[in-house]
Formats: sequence, C-alpha cells, structure tokens
Amino acid sequence: MSVHVPTSPQPAPKQEQAEVSQPVAGWRELWLKEDWWSIWLGLGIVFLAYGLFAHGSSLKWLAVTPPKWSTGAQLQAHFGTQWLRYVAQFAAWLAVLSLALAAMGQSLKRFVPAFAFLYAWAVLIFVVGQWTEANRYNLEAPLVALALGLLISNLMGLPRWMDAGFRVEFFVKIGIVLLGATLPFSLILWAGPTAIFQASLVSISTFLVIFFVARKLGLEKPLAATLGAGGAVCGVSAAIAIAGAVGAKKEHAPVAITVVIFWAIVMIFALPLVSQALHLPAGVAGAWIGTSEFADAAGFAAAQAYGDMVGAGGSGIEGSPEQAVWAFTLMKVVGRDVWIGIWAVVLAWVSITRWETQDLGRQPNVAQIWWRFPKFVLGFAIASVFISWVARDASLTEFNKVLVPNLVAPIKDLRTWAFIFCFFSIGLTTRFKDLAHAGTKPFAAFSVGVVVNVVLGFVLSAVVFADHWASLVRS
Repeated sequence: MSVHVPTSPQPAPKQEQAEVSQPVAGWRELWLKEDWWSIWLGLGIVFLAYGLFAHGSSLKWLAVTPPKWSTGAQLQAHFGTQWLRYVAQFAAWLAVLSLALAAMGQSLKRFVPAFAFLYAWAVLIFVVGQWTEANRYNLEAPLVALALGLLISNLMGLPRWMDAGFRVEFFVKIGIVLLGATLPFSLILWAGPTAIFQASLVSISTFLVIFFVARKLGLEKPLAATLGAGGAVCGVSAAIAIAGAVGAKKEHAPVAITVVIFWAIVMIFALPLVSQALHLPAGVAGAWIGTSEFADAAGFAAAQAYGDMVGAGGSGIEGSPEQAVWAFTLMKVVGRDVWIGIWAVVLAWVSITRWETQDLGRQPNVAQIWWRFPKFVLGFAIASVFISWVARDASLTEFNKVLVPNLVAPIKDLRTWAFIFCFFSIGLTTRFKDLAHAGTKPFAAFSVGVVVNVVLGFVLSAVVFADHWASLVRS
C-alpha cells in the first residue's frame, strides 16, 4: 500500500540531488514553505489559547468536539445547541489554511470544496470515535479516519482534483507543532529518569535494528532511515520528518507510513490480549504498550483497552485503569515522541556529511542540514518551551487541574482535529493497486524491528523496571 501525496513538495531523488542543490529562498522561505506555515499556524493557535487563558477565558468555545455519547438523542441535543461552534471552527480552519496555501502560491479553487468535504466527514469520524462502545472495539477517531478513507478511496474513488484538499503533510506538521504544546519539557522532567531511559533505549535500539536490516536487504540508506525513524519514534510524523531530513525519494515516506500503520493496527489488538493472558499489572502493560506501539492514536487505543480490562469486575489484574494510560503516555507520548527532533538533526548531518559524500562523491555542504531540517520540529520545540514557561511554577497536580483543562485541553482538541484530517487524507490518497510497488523488503526490515521492539519493551517493562511501573502513581 503506498500513499499518493501529490500536493506537498518532496525532496529530490538521491541521484538528482547530486546535480541539483537545494534552492535558497532567503526570507521568502518564511511564507513560501509549508514547514514555516505549519509553525505560524500552530504557534498562532498556542499563543491565542494562552492569551485567552491569561485573561480568564479559554479557547474551548472554538475547539469544540463531539461529546461521549451512547444514544442518538444525546447527539441530537449536542449538535442542536452547538452547531454554531462547528460552523465557526470550520470557517477558522478554512480561513487559516487558505491564507497559508494562497501565500504559497496554491490555487484555492479546488482546495476549498475538497476541504469542506474533508471537514464534514471529520465531524462524523469524531462522532464515531466518541461513541461509548468505541473503546470496546478500539475505535480511536484517527484510526476510524484512516479506515474510512481507505474504503472511500478504494471502493468508491474520488476525483483526483480533490487531492488538493487532502494535504497529509501539512496537517501532520500542524499537529506536531500543537503536540509540542501538550508536551512541555517540564512534563519530561516529571516523567522521571526511568521512563526517559527506557524510552531512549528502545528508540535507539529499534532504529538501529531496522536501519541495518534494511541495508542488509539492499534498501537505500534514506529509505532505511525513514523506516527506522517510523518504528523508533512516532510513526507517520517521524516518517515524514526524517524523509525530508535525509533527502529521501518521493515514494520513501509513503512506504514507511504504510508499514507503520499496518503494524500499529496489529498491535492495538495483540498487546492488550497478550498482556491480559500474562496478567500484567496495569502500569507494566501500559509501559510495554508505550515502548512497542508505533502510533500515538493506536497506542492510546491499546492502553485504554487494557485499562478497561483492568476495570472489569473480577479481572484479577493488579492496578487501576489510569495506570495503563498514564504509563503509556510517559513512555510513548513523552519519552519516544521527543526523539523526532533529535533524529532529524542527527540524520540530516549524517546524510550530508557521510552518505552523500561516500556514495555520490560530493563535498559535504553543512548548510544543507538547515535546508533539509524539518522546520516544523522547531515549532514543536518552541511550543513545548512556551508551555513549560507558563507552567514553570506549577506542580504536576496544579498543571493537571488548572492548566490542562483551560489551556492545554483546547489545544489538544484542535491537534486531534489536525490528526483526523491527516489520517483521513492518508486513507483518501492511498490506492491498494499500488501495493506491489513497495515490494516486500521494507516490510521485512520493519518487521524485524517490530520483534526486537516488542521483546525489548517487554523485558524492560515487565522485568527490569517492573516494580517501578507496577507502583506507578500520577501525583
């Protein structure tokens, strides 16, 4: 399965890069590049949320989401009273995205109707994800978005011109910047050395295994690096970021995304069931899921599913449902996701100074590191530092009780919308008929990494640091 992403600029193929240098736009890059626009839009949302928070208000009104529901009457009541908020939110998304695309020289004639289609379906997808029975079937909204997009694309088909609204990379970049605001560096300190050490060990080990196996199978270094980062960090986001950092070919990121999504879905069901069979304490299982899953949405679904098993009467499983979700959050969302910026810098440096020098005979041009570095990672870091500054005097308890509901939660809700747009767009631009082009080697290399990741994660979570995770408390 490969992903067709026609609207975002892609790095030139490796052989082309030997002859064509990265164009330098100077200051014009600040309004002509998608990476920079994801920063402006993402940080704009963060600063607006803080401005409202500082004046005793909140971005909650605009960051509307469907509520948890179990009956049609509840849905009808919600949309009957809140419809204006959805109209305002759609108008806000459309306005800022259109502004960015127009500045980048993109035509809005096709984008506007395509995005209207995307948003309307995104509302329905969010509704499904909020169904009270959804947790039983692990139906997290981004995963529902992916599955529905695949069905529409491959069973019904859409006009190709609508791809103008399905901007996978732009949506995920905005989502990553917003992710930074929900992941302050102070939270990393609160996570403690155990979580950081375990996450770091898993991230490095998984990347190296996938990379070297991919190379042994004859895959190009940029593809091997893209696959490795997709398994080691945060799946789709990492694949897109690292593909640009190492100058990967156009098809490399889609190949990695395909494999990541496949294994992420498998792990949603496998990890909770195996954890249940082994009677793992809630915190231990949550940590194992956090070290073994490949996507935040999929991992949260798995952790939530195990939490429900823990909470079921007579389960005999030690711990509380909250421990499973909190351990997963520390390991995956805090510990592993922060590696996206580190891998981007390291691999851009290695690609410029080693791979292309050795393979293409080029003189290393260190300035290329800046041009290739995924700028939206800077937005992630700035958002994280800013929220850390806002929370500088708060304890973890104060952060959770005051800042999260009034400042962080609305940003997180808008981040979820961005990721739904992204995953739905991935599905809508994925054609199964292109499956054969990827071959079996990327899947094989990634699968070896999966085995190492799962086994290492289990040993660290259930053996080495078992006491820590079993007694985990959220202060």
